[in-house]
Amino acid sequence: MKPFNYTKTDDLKQSLSQKDETAQFIAGGTNLVDLMKKNVSQPDTLIDITKALPDTVEKSSNAVSVGAMARNTAVATNDTILAEYPLVAKALLSGASQQIRNMASIGGNLLQRTRCPYFYDTTTPCNKRKPGSGCSAYEGENRMSAVIGYNEQCVAVHPSDLCVALSALEAKVNITDSDNKAKSIAFDDFLKLPGTTPQKDNTLPDNALITAIEIPQYPFHKNYAYVKVRERDSYAFALISVAAALHLEGNKIVKARLASGGVAHQPWRWKASEQFLEGKAANATNFSEAALIAIKDIEPLSHNGFKVNMLKGAIETALKNCITV
Repeated sequence: MKPFNYTKTDDLKQSLSQKDETAQFIAGGTNLVDLMKKNVSQPDTLIDITKALPDTVEKSSNAVSVGAMARNTAVATNDTILAEYPLVAKALLSGASQQIRNMASIGGNLLQRTRCPYFYDTTTPCNKRKPGSGCSAYEGENRMSAVIGYNEQCVAVHPSDLCVALSALEAKVNITDSDNKAKSIAFDDFLKLPGTTPQKDNTLPDNALITAIEIPQYPFHKNYAYVKVRERDSYAFALISVAAALHLEGNKIVKARLASGGVAHQPWRWKASEQFLEGKAANATNFSEAALIAIKDIEPLSHNGFKVNMLKGAIETALKNCITV
């Protein structure tokens, strides 16, 4: 690990004033410290922002605001989240270990880097680590890699479980930029596909900070599910995950939300499947058709063709679980 300076700030403005291209913010450090140990990230200075950002969960008439410094465990066990946004709690509790959830921050969860093995191996080409060097996974070991939204630049997937739920629930990311101006970014515009800049995971401006996540009020708290398929029961990232939420009137689907992890550089909304389901009966036949609509456009790589049927089954299971909550 490269030697570094460490400083701790007490407020947002002070944090932003100290940030430059040689420094990085640190909150829980559950991902950044690993990257530093592997020499993937080599900041000259770490700016500790644990006292500079809010850690509260605040409910308004039409949304809930979760402070960026709130710990994952605190959010997953919060009474408001459990009662009105249980999909968020379920996704959070599906990720990592209890010890990591106790340390990891909500804002940091959104900014964690891919777990693609080539990204962590500094002896191999990786456009995300070194732009222009190539993507080793594209024709290499890509079992965990993307099946949609990728290109030759990068086939990595985003590792967060929380982000899949936030995508399904159409959250917003509240930020403060380097000029100390507050802005809001729709969640589906926050995490990005690789395009020509695979080194950029998101649209957070340089030297800006996430201050809170805002989740709108939808009647999805009764019929929801989070399904995570992985190689072992605990401490593993998703091969495929599905966040599903239904608003039902009797057996009729009024609104549907479906998002997946383990399939793309960002959580992937299955909007055509959502549109198909709305107005239809909540039954196995329609759930199966929605899953078929989702998989028709995916293009697996050389070693992850198994994800096609796995995704279909996970979507069907998640939708069925929505009506048995």
